Amino acid sequence: MDFGMKNRLSRIIKPKTGKTVMLAVDHGYFQGPTTGLRDIKKTISPLVSHADCLFITRGMLRTSINPGTETAICLRVSGGPSILGELSNEDITTSMEEALRLNASGVGMSIFVGQENEDRTISNLGRLVNIAERYNMPVLAITAIGRDMARDARYLGLACRIAAETGARMVKTYYCEDFYKVVEGCPVPVVMAGGKKIPEKEALQMTANAVKEGASGVDMGRNIFQSDSPIGMIKAIKAVVHRGASVDEAYEIYNKSKK
Repeated sequence: MDFGMKNRLSRIIKPKTGKTVMLAVDHGYFQGPTTGLRDIKKTISPLVSHADCLFITRGMLRTSINPGTETAICLRVSGGPSILGELSNEDITTSMEEALRLNASGVGMSIFVGQENEDRTISNLGRLVNIAERYNMPVLAITAIGRDMARDARYLGLACRIAAETGARMVKTYYCEDFYKVVEGCPVPVVMAGGKKIPEKEALQMTANAVKEGASGVDMGRNIFQSDSPIGMIKAIKAVVHRGASVDEAYEIYNKSKK
């Protein structure tokens, strides 16, 4: 692995712990001004410095993030359909040159396994990897599976392995029972997706479980920026991921910030 690739990965996944807390704020690329991100600059600005990496689109990076930030950037480079259409009908929407101009440490896109456009999204991932590797740019693959498929170790493991086989340097997927099987079957770092908003203590427990079972951290959005104490929640998540804090200890961090 060349210096440039190692350097970019080290900005996302911290070498000291081998873990990362990514803050996902890319939801608007298909949901529009969703809850918590209507005024993205107001919501996210206080959180950026607490994240190891920000997962964001180029438009929101340009307009809403302070260029002086020291937080790593992983750029969402896929899109196309909105929530009104077929989400698997994605394509690559942002060039590698743009990612380099924006000083991204990584780029990310979704693959849709078991959905209508599965083959095209996986082929798109391959094309993105082919281009990214020329510039030592790590690619994060985000796994989505068919609506009729259970989010279990079998199908999530399938999607993660396909992503790694196609050349992704990192994979983002959902937590499930027997999550360790997903991690064992994927030879590149796996970060847990936060998913829909759930109670704070449940989100902390899910994070602790994922890390215990081998996750290299989280890429969490709604369970942070939709929390009643976003700063408290991201501090609590970091304590679990980087310091191995217990769920009770992390929940106390969240509660103190809330007060």
